[in-house]
Amino acid sequence: MAVVIPEADLPVELSINEAVETAYANELAAVHDALRRALPVMIECDKELTPYMYMAVRNRLRPDGVRCIYLDGRPQPDAAPGMMPQGIVGTMISQLRDAVRGAVERRVVVLPHLDLLTTSSGGLTTEAREVIPLMYENPEVLWLAFKDPSFEVPKVIANLFPHKESLLGIARDRLRFLVTQRESRKFGRGLNTYLLYKNASGMNAVRLRRMLSTLQGDDYPQNPKAAMQQIRQATIVGQLEIPDMDLDRDIGGYDKVKKRLKTEIIEVLAQKDAQNDETAIKRIESLIPRGMIFWGPPGTGKTLFAKSMASALGAVATVVSGPELKSKWVGESEENLRQVFLRARQSAPAVIVFDEIDSFASARGTYTGSGVEHSMVNQLLTEMDGFRKEELVFVVGTTNFVESIDSALLRPGRFEFHLHIPYPDADDRREILKVHDRRLELKMNEDALEAAVRRTGETVPGGKTRYSGDHIQALCRAIARFRLRDGRTDDTKPADVERALTEWREAPRLTKKEEFVVATHEAGHAICALMCEHSPPIEKISLVGDYAGALGFVRYGDKEHRYVTTRNELKDSMCILFGGREAEELMLDDLSIGSADDLRRATSIAHSLVEELGLVGGVRNFLAETRHGESAAEIRHLSQETLASLDREVCKLLDEQRERALKILRDNKKLLVALRDLLLEKKVLDRKSFDQLATAQGVVGKAPTPKEAK
Repeated sequence: MAVVIPEADLPVELSINEAVETAYANELAAVHDALRRALPVMIECDKELTPYMYMAVRNRLRPDGVRCIYLDGRPQPDAAPGMMPQGIVGTMISQLRDAVRGAVERRVVVLPHLDLLTTSSGGLTTEAREVIPLMYENPEVLWLAFKDPSFEVPKVIANLFPHKESLLGIARDRLRFLVTQRESRKFGRGLNTYLLYKNASGMNAVRLRRMLSTLQGDDYPQNPKAAMQQIRQATIVGQLEIPDMDLDRDIGGYDKVKKRLKTEIIEVLAQKDAQNDETAIKRIESLIPRGMIFWGPPGTGKTLFAKSMASALGAVATVVSGPELKSKWVGESEENLRQVFLRARQSAPAVIVFDEIDSFASARGTYTGSGVEHSMVNQLLTEMDGFRKEELVFVVGTTNFVESIDSALLRPGRFEFHLHIPYPDADDRREILKVHDRRLELKMNEDALEAAVRRTGETVPGGKTRYSGDHIQALCRAIARFRLRDGRTDDTKPADVERALTEWREAPRLTKKEEFVVATHEAGHAICALMCEHSPPIEKISLVGDYAGALGFVRYGDKEHRYVTTRNELKDSMCILFGGREAEELMLDDLSIGSADDLRRATSIAHSLVEELGLVGGVRNFLAETRHGESAAEIRHLSQETLASLDREVCKLLDEQRERALKILRDNKKLLVALRDLLLEKKVLDRKSFDQLATAQGVVGKAPTPKEAK
């Protein structure tokens, strides 16, 4: 079949009845065959399609001499005068009772509103409880029922219908018969049925015919975009919309993530739209993954990337929170899921985003809930398997814990496309800041931008997570707020970045004596870091608490090597951790409890070096494994002699690095005192000020790392 159909090959005129006969020829033939074999039939279709489908079936049954009784709830002309109106459902039940208990000749009883007998969640109404016995009462009655896709019928009713047909949208190969010559001129010379299908796949034949007959615009335009947009707008149901989100304009950084999304999804679909060969199009369609998992830490823009993909494809995006789908009522969670897919298919192309998909799709055996999660997973897979191959409906699941998702979902053919969206690195943060700078009109100068990049390269104050895109957005919004309050129109400077981060943070008020202790402690860390060869550069030293519970801090720049950590780096870390404690011992002849966390971290590193990594004291991992195969700090299975030996190695390593830190501080006591005093004066020192002080004191190099113990 050609992709572009010449105008002369299209019908000249087309009624809605003819369109229905043409669009659903195969389904109508199947319904006719089932009724001839005395099999009850249920047709799932939109309400506006029901009367036309009934007329098409009736016309096929007439040559067979089969009578149809259409029970639509309208009052009969022979009703007794003065009879109290019963309403559509009451009238329909009366009609149904008469049809079932009337003549015994073979007839087809047509129920055009079967879904009126149920609730939206598939439960039984009071009327339905009366209808069910009637429907089972007379085995001679042959049923033809219609239900709207938005409603689910109870199984006790659905079981009456061994033959079912679902008419959702239109098959792509039937579109060429549904557009007249006059209507095709709005799309240019020749009708591209594949492009039309992309924008109209969720429409039924009746709605499509009505939409095509009202198309506005010039004939034979150079670009069919205007006509396609009219069709597209008519397919969007409910409150769904096509997001206005550009992958490059609205998302900063993440070049690798963007490149993969473009290369494997967006550009492949663009190639499909440019093809004129049916075989090539079908081959491309078979390559496109319909299920995707976007995973990474919270706040890194997983949903944002999904919306940008939808925008690039001209698709509607519906974001569904996993917990919102769950219900305490039996069957309602699955029904909620079914409704999401129904709306998406009717509005295709569409992207369904399941936020926190792990909330109902966790690995089997790991969840202790009611069990509805497994039913929801099964319903999810059923809906995905029900897509036509040519339908452009994509399912994106976002999660912070990809390892917790049921492996049945992650296998090829389901959610086979996995996209990792990590915390932003320095380049990513810079581009994200530029996006918000432009959007919020912050007028960040270059120094402010770089200061913000450095400050967001650390752990979020008060937490253990790194800065994500959401945190960076919050920082920029804070700057925008105080610029608005202050009536600022000048450039944003580094001090403004610092103000946004610290202005409303509660910090303890130290006495002079306490400040002296903290300044000594932080100066000790800084001097040891300066003299350790494998330490990252110091970015900032502060007596203003920046972390929860911390009275001061030393902030370091990015490591030279991000993915490889060596033994000497770990030893240098231990030495630096001891720097604060030993500075207090050296300068104050006393110790505070402020070094407790430093000591804990140094001890943890020592245990890892000796017991787990095999880098000190022997080439062996002494840790036992738990029942789940995860490494644990469990060494009780070892002999007492081995445990004592390991303890000696750990203590030896800790003592070595403590003495090393003390020696560095003694050798550089003059610099230690100068740094402490400058800290007490300035409260905060940046990298430049620290380097100038070190240079003024004649410190030009770093202490060599001690030779390894034999």
